[in-house]
Amino acid sequence: MVAPFDELPGIVQIVSGYTGGHTENPTYEEVGSETTGHAEAVEITFDPAVFPYSRLLRLFWQQIDPTDADGQFQDRGASYRTAIFVHNEEQRREAEASKKALQKSGRFKGKIVTEIADAGPFYPAEEEHQDYYKHRFGHYRLYRQHSGRDAFISGHWNTDSDRERLRERLTATEYGVMVRGDMEPPYDNAYWNETRSGLYVDRLSGDPLFDSAHKYDAGDGWPAFSRTADSHLVRREANLSGGEVRTALVSRLTGLKLGYLLYDGPGESRLHYRVNSAALRFVPSEE
Repeated sequence: MVAPFDELPGIVQIVSGYTGGHTENPTYEEVGSETTGHAEAVEITFDPAVFPYSRLLRLFWQQIDPTDADGQFQDRGASYRTAIFVHNEEQRREAEASKKALQKSGRFKGKIVTEIADAGPFYPAEEEHQDYYKHRFGHYRLYRQHSGRDAFISGHWNTDSDRERLRERLTATEYGVMVRGDMEPPYDNAYWNETRSGLYVDRLSGDPLFDSAHKYDAGDGWPAFSRTADSHLVRREANLSGGEVRTALVSRLTGLKLGYLLYDGPGESRLHYRVNSAALRFVPSEE
C-alpha cells in the first residue's frame, strides 16, 4: 500500500504501521500473531487541494480484493484485512459512497466487504518496515509476483468493459494512441509545432505530465520533451510489439499510453520523450 501512492503530487508522507486493534504499541510479531486486533495499514498525509480524498479512494480500490474478508491473496488473517479508517464524517460519507458505487458497478462478483471504521490510534511500524519496496526491492518484487495481486488487479481493472467505455468517449485516433499504443501521423497532430508556454496534461485526468519549458523540436513531427513535468506521473514500460524492444510511456494514474522514450535527445541525458498529441491536453500558462 506504500508503492501505489508514494511520490505522487499532493502526497506529503506515507507511514507504515498498525491500527484498528486493542493493544498499545504493538510490534510486527505481535500483530502477525493475530492477537492484537490490529491491521497492517498505511497512514497517508496528503494535500486535498492537489490530491483529493476521492482520488485516494479510487486508487485504493484498485490495489485490493475488496471481496476477501479473511486477508489478501497469500497473506491470511485479520491483520491483513482491508479497511478504510476515516478521520471525520466527510471522509466517511465519501468512503461509503465509493464503496456503494463499486458494489453497484458489478466489477466484482462478490460482496464488497472492506471495512470502513473510525480511525483510532496509529502506531508506526519498525524502521525496517518503512519504504520496504525501496529498501528490499528484489524481495518486494518477488513477493508481488508470487502473491497473485498483480494478476488479480489486471483481471478486474482495465478490462474489456473499461476499454469499451473508453472507445465511446474517445475519437478513433485517441483510442488507438492511448489504449493500443499507436503513434499518430507526424506533422498532422495538434501540438507538434505548439510554441506557447504552458503545461501538457493527461487528456482524461488533467495530471501535469510535460512542461513547455522542456519541449524542443526533434524534427520528426511529434511533440518532443527532454524530461517530464513530474517524473513520478509518467511510467516507463518495456514494449515488445512490432518485433522490436521499445520503452513505452504510460500515464501512471490512468494507465493510458502516451508515446515512447528515445535516447537521441539534447543534453547529457539524451532523453527524448516522443509523445502523441492525442494523449495530451495543452493548458496555456495564462490559464
